[in-house]
Amino acid sequence: MSAKAIREATGKDLLNRHLLCSSAVKCRFASVTENTHWKELANEHPWLKTQQLVVKPDQLIKRRGKLGLIKVNTDLAGAEQWIRQRMGKEQEVGKARGKLKNFLIEPFIRHEPTEEAYVCIYSERHADVILFHHEGGVDIGDVDAKALRLSIPVESCLSLDDIQEKLLVAMPESKKKMLVNFISSLYKLYCDLYFTYLEVNPLVVTDDSIYVLDLAAKLDSTADFICRQAWGDIDYPPPFGRDAYPEEAYIADLDSKSGASLKLTILNKSGRIWTMVAGGGASVIYSDTICDYGGASELANYGEYSGAPSEQQTYEYAKTILSLMTQEKHPEGKVLITGGGIANFTNVAATFKGIVTALTEYQTKLLEHNISIYVRRAGPNYQEGLRIIRDVGKTLRIPIHVFGPETHMTAIVGMALGKRPIPKEAEQEFSTANFLLPGGQNQRAPSPHKQLLGEKLYNSVDCGDGSQGDHMYRPLFTSESKSIIWGMQTRAVQSMLDFDFVCRREEPSVACLVYPFTGDHKLKFYWGH
Repeated sequence: MSAKAIREATGKDLLNRHLLCSSAVKCRFASVTENTHWKELANEHPWLKTQQLVVKPDQLIKRRGKLGLIKVNTDLAGAEQWIRQRMGKEQEVGKARGKLKNFLIEPFIRHEPTEEAYVCIYSERHADVILFHHEGGVDIGDVDAKALRLSIPVESCLSLDDIQEKLLVAMPESKKKMLVNFISSLYKLYCDLYFTYLEVNPLVVTDDSIYVLDLAAKLDSTADFICRQAWGDIDYPPPFGRDAYPEEAYIADLDSKSGASLKLTILNKSGRIWTMVAGGGASVIYSDTICDYGGASELANYGEYSGAPSEQQTYEYAKTILSLMTQEKHPEGKVLITGGGIANFTNVAATFKGIVTALTEYQTKLLEHNISIYVRRAGPNYQEGLRIIRDVGKTLRIPIHVFGPETHMTAIVGMALGKRPIPKEAEQEFSTANFLLPGGQNQRAPSPHKQLLGEKLYNSVDCGDGSQGDHMYRPLFTSESKSIIWGMQTRAVQSMLDFDFVCRREEPSVACLVYPFTGDHKLKFYWGH
């Protein structure tokens, strides 16, 4: 699941199109941006000229009422003036600062405070949860402590009786039936459209109608292929205080067209600490380590590449990061941390070739901006990849510090931030999958204890012929055993060949692949280098 917040206008549009509840009044709204023409807007939404209005920013800002960011009971001229005074101006929300660029205009719904309620639906690991409180609005306070809670376990159905008995205890009897139908319909929409969070506060409940005034919502973006027709085009805005960058959109587009994973989020474009990390888990570990060393304010980006991206894809990813790094100079210079754990099946050498191409292209700018690069990687063919990086550093005169699995994964963070000394790089043997043998390929004679243990294991398989009464003892597999792979399992074959090479087999353990859907042909795999 990848929960992404959507604008209030997007959420209300989904409710208008898919909420099946006769008592719920359709949401009317008009979105305003820097490019909005007011005359055209008024013509598209005639009610703007005749009704009292509410104006507010639509940029994922919480507690807008408390921050004075809602203008109520005004006309179109007042709404336009209020928006013009704030459009493009910086606003501070907590620790975040950002410019107001998107606004929402809605009809002003006159109501009594006693008619306000609160409803929220969100997903946990094993259940969906519905919260309801008979009081709503900006002064609701600690809703987790006040609201009544109803859990719907995964693969179970929502009961109408449960809604009435567990959530609507404090509501007037005259409104319970209407609210039961509304909450039931809202939950059905929540499930059908793959919401992960849906909050309405306040929810105005009159004697015969229900109005959705303020709404906050998140969608499971990975359900796009299921809900594309129902959703339409969804715009996922960045959190308030962080602008959307075209480079992020470019990487997201590459990611959508690839079986690999390519992610990029720009946190601080002026920061001096940049990362290009292989693996989603590693990206979290590196970011946490940078913050632990006190580098949170200088951390420029968050992202990762994984899933065996091609050389071209890695080049595009690296080029994008280097272009961002070299847009602004930093008085202390900048560092690029290219780290990762031990790859399972990614060809490290191929991905590093893409990075090298990007480094070569940006050599001049890297030197101008005083950029140092710290590399730590392991996995299939990693020695060749590290050798390529070392060589390009010497050729281009770029300060590149290269380490393999002999160095702890996060040690390069301390080196990059000046918290620990940079050791002299050890000479590496260049052989595929040597990462499985940290001590290198210098073979030592086994100890007597290990020899005895090996003999016991060797003799543990009984393969004798019972008819003769004699027992023959032999291992199930030997150094000469061969396997036949069913299906086009090329990654599995490469992993087996890497292991064979590390174990010093004279011949590969894979004899052939059986795949009935193609003709007889040959495939190339790595052996050694």
